[in-house]
Amino acid sequence: MKVAIVGASGAVGQEFLRILAERNFPIDELVLFGSERSAGRKYTFKGKEYEVKLLQHNDDFKDIDVAFVSAGGGTSKDFAETITKYGTVMIDNSSAFRMDKDVPLVVPEVNAADALDRPRNIIANPNCTTIMMVVVLQPIEKLSHIKRIHVSSYQSASGAGAAAMAELQQQYKELVEDGEAKTISKFPVQLAYNVIPQIDVFCDNDYTKEEMKMFNETQKIMHSDVKTSATCVRVSSLRSHSESVWMETESPVSVEDARKALAAAPGVTLKDDPANRIYPMPLETAGLDDVYVGRIRKDLANENGLTLWLSGDQIRKGAALNAVQIAEYLYKVGNIK
Repeated sequence: MKVAIVGASGAVGQEFLRILAERNFPIDELVLFGSERSAGRKYTFKGKEYEVKLLQHNDDFKDIDVAFVSAGGGTSKDFAETITKYGTVMIDNSSAFRMDKDVPLVVPEVNAADALDRPRNIIANPNCTTIMMVVVLQPIEKLSHIKRIHVSSYQSASGAGAAAMAELQQQYKELVEDGEAKTISKFPVQLAYNVIPQIDVFCDNDYTKEEMKMFNETQKIMHSDVKTSATCVRVSSLRSHSESVWMETESPVSVEDARKALAAAPGVTLKDDPANRIYPMPLETAGLDDVYVGRIRKDLANENGLTLWLSGDQIRKGAALNAVQIAEYLYKVGNIK
């Protein structure tokens, strides 16, 4: 198995390296690609040093079986044909192809088999908030069809990349030392000691692109007519996203049945004992693989409603881990070498 990582120097690219090593993914040869800025950098994988190659329109992908791509939508669109023309499976972490009809959008716990039907040899990794939400929704969907979802997200700085995480840390340092946050670049305003009720740009309907991703991607992944209304908020935690989710099912689902289903679900860890202050928090879920869920309760405003709280690592399950799990599934069923 020959594997490539495109965007190896970024936060997700670095997480790919860690997860591939941790999970002992079957790699015979590894190739790292990056921009002119990162070409030449060296990283260690399983005790061996690798140098980042410049991503170019050439035949570098000729013998590569799987390429994990996390270099931004523009790069993905520009290089998709170069990456896939010799049969490489491109697992793309950007939003470039997610809603294309001929590109599967996959969360393995929900719709792994969709990855087998990929006319362009591209598989899209969903948006981080969508991934974590559908992993938790799928066990409930099996109990009763989910008709509507209302969700508020609490998204950490990590969702905007490694530079954004560094900026948040720098802002706190400046506030302590100088009483003023001077470094404001990755976010529209100061994030430290603040929350920003905008992630991505606004659409004509006054929802942001991030919020519309949750509407559209949830339907595609779950093969469902479910309608999702989201408010996505950037918060000043460093890593791991959280979500407060309200769902309406066709038939009532008891809290007890929901807890049992979630406790048994793959990729989910139940952490739900509010009387003893046991519930998921981003400080504790950072660096972990599962989506953690708690505060499960009946919705007081809807007799067919449930509400819950979830938290998960945006860089792991929200990005790199999900992509690696897609490749693991393809390998398991013999769809790649």
